[in-house]
Amino acid sequence: MPSSTVTTAPRTPARRLAATAAATVLAVGPLALATAGPAAATGDHGGKAGAVVLRTGLDVSLLNKTVNVPLKAALNEVQAPASADKTTLTVNLDGVDHGRPVNVLRADVAKAKATVDARKAEGFTQLVHAKVHVPGLPLLSLIEVDQVTSRALCEAGKKPVATSNLLGSVTVLGKKVTLTAGGTTEVKVPGVGDVSLALSSTSTTSRTAAASALRLRVSVNPLKLNVAEVNGEVTLAEATCESPKPQAPGKETPVVSTPSPDTVVPQGTKEEPPADLAETGGNSATPYIAGGAFLLLAAGAGSVALTRRNRARA
Repeated sequence: MPSSTVTTAPRTPARRLAATAAATVLAVGPLALATAGPAAATGDHGGKAGAVVLRTGLDVSLLNKTVNVPLKAALNEVQAPASADKTTLTVNLDGVDHGRPVNVLRADVAKAKATVDARKAEGFTQLVHAKVHVPGLPLLSLIEVDQVTSRALCEAGKKPVATSNLLGSVTVLGKKVTLTAGGTTEVKVPGVGDVSLALSSTSTTSRTAAASALRLRVSVNPLKLNVAEVNGEVTLAEATCESPKPQAPGKETPVVSTPSPDTVVPQGTKEEPPADLAETGGNSATPYIAGGAFLLLAAGAGSVALTRRNRARA
């Protein structure tokens, strides 16, 4: 039966062409989806936090020299994310007490902690049973405190908060003093010097906060250990923060993933288009899908044409 042979043989290339076109669509489609809209993420939340237990900015004048020796030091100064709990601070100053270490601070507890995440930034400090010394006064404490804490809390979208607390007694140059909030306290010791104290200094803005439990303005003349004068500032229990940048709703970058072969989509359900699609319904895969459809259409037309031609010859 020749007609069967003539009619059947040409169909094979047409079927192969159609299968090839279909395979092309199936291969290009997932590739286009997999390469469209990659996810992007950053670990920078925009928030900041810091804490320091003790900060000194002092100028030390020596008896046998005409120069000043700066004493700029910090104990447990941290920036987020970090923490520290060292309880002593010693410094070496040339020309002071024959080069022996100067014990600036000793405390039972001296904590500093700073944390930052996407929602908030926080700085925290705590001092318990602390004594602060300056060069030239090895036996007489500049200040002694029972307990002080400072906290600065900055939450995204909220007003920052700064607080400081002073518990127990305060002794300055051997004298117990009563501190008043919002003002300064002057302590004068004849033959030793003057100290001015400010209690619980706090400040806030729309995104920042800062707190310090005590600020001391120091001016003493020990005339011991080769030290003539000590002038400057000492800060106890300081904490700072800056709020993370609030994330605007709907600004997160979508993650586009290709469904696994085992994924089953129930019939009759309508998948919602991604948020970044235009109203026309097109996306980055549209040119590939259109090209695949064209190949299928061309293959089908070619198959029909070949079949009609073979029938006409028969």
